[in-house]
Amino acid sequence: ANPFNTRTTNSFSYSLLFTNQELAIQKYGQPVLQCLQVRPLMKEGQSGSDRYRLTLSDSEHYVQGVMGPQLSHLYHDGKLKPDCMVRLGGGYPSGVANKRILVVAELDVLGEYQPSGRIGAPKMLEIENPSAATGAGAAAPAPIAPGNFYGSKPEDKKPKPAPRQSYGGGRAASANSGTVSMIESISPYNNKWTVKGRVTSKSDIRTWHKPTGEGKLFSFNLLDESGEIRVTCFNEQVDQYYEMLEQGAVYYVSTPCRVIAAKRQFNTLPHEYEIIFERDTVLKKAEDQDSSVPQIMFNFHTIQELQNIEKDSILDIIGVIKEVGELTSLVSKNTGKPFEKREVTIVDDTNYSVRVTVWGKTANTFDGCPEQVVAFKGVKVSDFGGKSLSLLSSGSMVLDPDHESAHRLKGWYDAQGRTDSFLTHNNMASAGAATGRVQVLKLISQIKEENLGMEQDDYFDVRGTVVFIRQENFAYPACPTERCNKKVIMDGDSWRCEKCNMSHDRPQFRYIMSINVSDHTGQLWLSCFDDVGRVVMGMSGDELMALREENGEVGTAPAFENATCQTYTFRVRAKMDTYQEQQRVRYQALTATPIDFSVEGRKMVEMIKQLSM
Repeated sequence: ANPFNTRTTNSFSYSLLFTNQELAIQKYGQPVLQCLQVRPLMKEGQSGSDRYRLTLSDSEHYVQGVMGPQLSHLYHDGKLKPDCMVRLGGGYPSGVANKRILVVAELDVLGEYQPSGRIGAPKMLEIENPSAATGAGAAAPAPIAPGNFYGSKPEDKKPKPAPRQSYGGGRAASANSGTVSMIESISPYNNKWTVKGRVTSKSDIRTWHKPTGEGKLFSFNLLDESGEIRVTCFNEQVDQYYEMLEQGAVYYVSTPCRVIAAKRQFNTLPHEYEIIFERDTVLKKAEDQDSSVPQIMFNFHTIQELQNIEKDSILDIIGVIKEVGELTSLVSKNTGKPFEKREVTIVDDTNYSVRVTVWGKTANTFDGCPEQVVAFKGVKVSDFGGKSLSLLSSGSMVLDPDHESAHRLKGWYDAQGRTDSFLTHNNMASAGAATGRVQVLKLISQIKEENLGMEQDDYFDVRGTVVFIRQENFAYPACPTERCNKKVIMDGDSWRCEKCNMSHDRPQFRYIMSINVSDHTGQLWLSCFDDVGRVVMGMSGDELMALREENGEVGTAPAFENATCQTYTFRVRAKMDTYQEQQRVRYQALTATPIDFSVEGRKMVEMIKQLSM
């Protein structure tokens, strides 16, 4: 069957699309074309690697097209490939550096038609004056809406003044702001637009000094119902706009602006581009402060899900404040400038807790209190000593947000969360979920039979009873500075930390111990650090060391005896290690949770019911 029975490829004219779009709207519907070539714009891992360049043919001419990440699944699934047939459902023409580019917004692959090769002998489309369609004095090309490749057919054929372009769909706006584009449609291929959005965050002014000169900048995030984009102002624009820009207010932004690929070392928003203001950029506060513009856009993860999220990932999170730390002042090693931080512990209804660090002005003005709901947008995941979060300078924080998740968490906390106990991700490595063995309960015999840890790091749970604890060197003297934990050495009458370059009157003793656990299938040696040691021993390393200093091994013997014959569910990492030039699998206990026999009993009852079905 020929897919071009009603609209053959040679009946579709690219030149008409780029020169007289109104006529093209009347003459054509959704064109069926042939994709001659498709390839990523960038190498994998680089910014823009999820955008693709297409070569599209109507059998007489071909043009280059650009496809955004919203259609990348067609490429990854192997559906979009050379010589396949496609139907275009949305997009718009654009001129870049005297070239004709077709920006593809919607596309369907016609899998039922598989041409044996290229149809016709298409030539590259050449237009004598490429800027005629989009230059001064000409109407900007109309947006291409879903359901009609060129856009909606105009009701009135009388000539009308060219409106401010709304690429990708427009909205009515105030009389002097033109037609408004959606933020998600902003790209380097559109050179004339106005967007309307709410300022969701605004940075402080930052300055720099280099041998080549000095300057200043600030940035803010602009949000509408389609998405969010980062905007940066430099030097003169800082003086012009910083004071007038209010966080939470709605503004119009109009070209000329520079649109560049998002710099991921500074920009955590999902939009693949960001805006840089120029001298003639227009920023105007909206008179109506439209309530339909979202206040903020979240994509929440639960605290429990952090165990499956890689280090340095950026995400949004919400929880109930459990504890608010003191404001701490520090000095940057790189700049020598002071800065402030504060740590906030939050919990949620997955019965996990996590520590979130806020910095600078946010830390100084933080007025949240325990039992309040707090939402963080743009926090970075760390796995140093367990999973923790840090609010980025481009992120934001909202107390008691008017959000469905906030209302749910508040109801849960008032009903039961206030008295619940919470797990942490302490010492949970970021690869924990990548193994595919998350929260899998193993027998000790299975651990050895399946050779866990031999080929890769494996994570699993094991339920075992402590039968023996090595009492030699059960703790080490650590730096008492928060989150340092490095070993300190005696220096006269004090203890010196080489990392912090500080001396202390006494160290903090932290557990580093080996325990032997057993189940009905075998025994396993586990290495434990401080968090697990505290659970197993029922006291801190300082307390146990004090018993040894008072009465030697006789003083600590009862503590070790009481710690044995206790059963826990251990979260374990199995990892290949080299010791004295010999390789062996080392098992590290990441967490230890006492057995709740009532819960385990109910689980067994359910298992028995399943067996009897």
